[in-house]
Amino acid sequence: MNNRNIPFSLIDWTNVPKSEHKGENGVAYWQTMQFEGLRIRLVEYSKGYIADHWCTKGHIVHCLEGEFVSELNNGEKSILTQGMTYVVTDELSSHRSSTENGVKLLIIDGDFLKFNN
Repeated sequence: MNNRNIPFSLIDWTNVPKSEHKGENGVAYWQTMQFEGLRIRLVEYSKGYIADHWCTKGHIVHCLEGEFVSELNNGEKSILTQGMTYVVTDELSSHRSSTENGVKLLIIDGDFLKFNN
């Protein structure tokens, strides 16, 4: 039996507080809903934002507005624009985000993205 059932839940993002996370350049603003084994975030990167770290966590990242670059530590870069999504499992890549003009993202991560051998 799944002990992580989530009841029907509405998220009114206008009532979810924003937290500020400074990047190497620029700022990210997170609005976060945390459930057991699941985190859902509405994230906005300011103009000129560059992440201050390489992330190895798995995510589902959906671009709601604007565009951003997802860079892998092997040098590969992907440009994601409004309506595009990327998915990656924990520990399968080191990646970081940047944007020239700002972007709004929906980011989902959690236990379901853990690496399995």
